[in-house]
Amino acid sequence: MPRTPASRPNLVSVGTIVWLSSELMFFAALFAMYFTIKSVDTGRHMPWPGATLNYPLATTNTIVLILSSVTCQMGVFAVERGQVRRQGPWFTPWTPRHGWANWGLREWYVLSFLMGAYFIGGQGYEYLDLIIKQHLTLSSSNYGSVFFLTTGFHGLHVTGGLIAFLFLLGRTFAAKRLTHELQTSAIVVSYYWHFVDVVWIGLFTTIYLLPLTGK
Repeated sequence: MPRTPASRPNLVSVGTIVWLSSELMFFAALFAMYFTIKSVDTGRHMPWPGATLNYPLATTNTIVLILSSVTCQMGVFAVERGQVRRQGPWFTPWTPRHGWANWGLREWYVLSFLMGAYFIGGQGYEYLDLIIKQHLTLSSSNYGSVFFLTTGFHGLHVTGGLIAFLFLLGRTFAAKRLTHELQTSAIVVSYYWHFVDVVWIGLFTTIYLLPLTGK
């Protein structure tokens, strides 16, 4: 029987996964720092959290970021079927041949970008509230240090994802046709975006939800 040639994994995708694994270790160190400093502060009977957090804003931000991961994956599905741009009207009733079902990679990634930008804007608004009204800064207390370090580094990663979206969207306009390299780039960007989404879920649970349970 003729042998079927073995298919090699895409080196770009493999490299991205390895790199994200190293980034995961970085965030694991931030989580370890958070819990270590928290144990020290609570051992001294210091209040934790050391600020009044905006829970409605943080919850809304979290929901938007999770939904942006969904729209990002919809863009991946579109590019996998070879669709870069929409094929039909923007908004019509959801049927197999109308509405969002006709959106391509470009439309889904633009929506994901806007939702990610909303998240960064919400985070910036909360920062201003904490700094101006509550005088919480990176150097004001242990809590301020761990709060701004953990959420700030995540915000930088989200910003990096937004830049990646812009570069990829630019390539969709510059490319005359859909290529395998463009498909791979879109999938790699989705890997990164899902990663920052999962990390934020962990941060939101740790920073916002656990203190409510007294843990």
